Amino acid sequence: MAKMTIPAMVEGGKASAGVPLGPALGPAGVNIGQVIAAINEKTKDFAGMTVPVKVIVDKATRTFEISVGTPPTSGLVKRELGLSSPVKEEAGAKGKKAIGNLTAEQCVKIARMKQDAMLARDLKAAVKEVAGTCLSLGATVDGKNPRDFIADVAAGKYDAKIK
Repeated sequence: MAKMTIPAMVEGGKASAGVPLGPALGPAGVNIGQVIAAINEKTKDFAGMTVPVKVIVDKATRTFEISVGTPPTSGLVKRELGLSSPVKEEAGAKGKKAIGNLTAEQCVKIARMKQDAMLARDLKAAVKEVAGTCLSLGATVDGKNPRDFIADVAAGKYDAKIK
């Protein structure tokens, strides 16, 4: 029989046999407890963040493998900024204070984590994508407006940090 793929979004380290995994895994014939334990083990580093997970089940042999994606870039930025709850302020509205400041090093760190999942051709372009996410969140990068930071990255001012 063919393999069956079950996609789900779970909180890191806190998957449960409830919705959405339990009802989807039941007909697959695998041990749901083992699957949940394996997902929690693989996602424990992303505690507090929603992570995309795919469970690939071979119905014939009743074996499974788990593929864990990376959290959204906005979630990683918020985690680096130390924001645990959702931001209630409007992003980028005039007169509003920035939600936080991301250093250039943190921006590069996030870009490296997400590079495989991004459309960017190189790390420099990935850093600019992360800065664009900061713009929409209302965060500054290296004490600057993200647009200015992106212009500086394009001009080569951060090449030493990006390599």
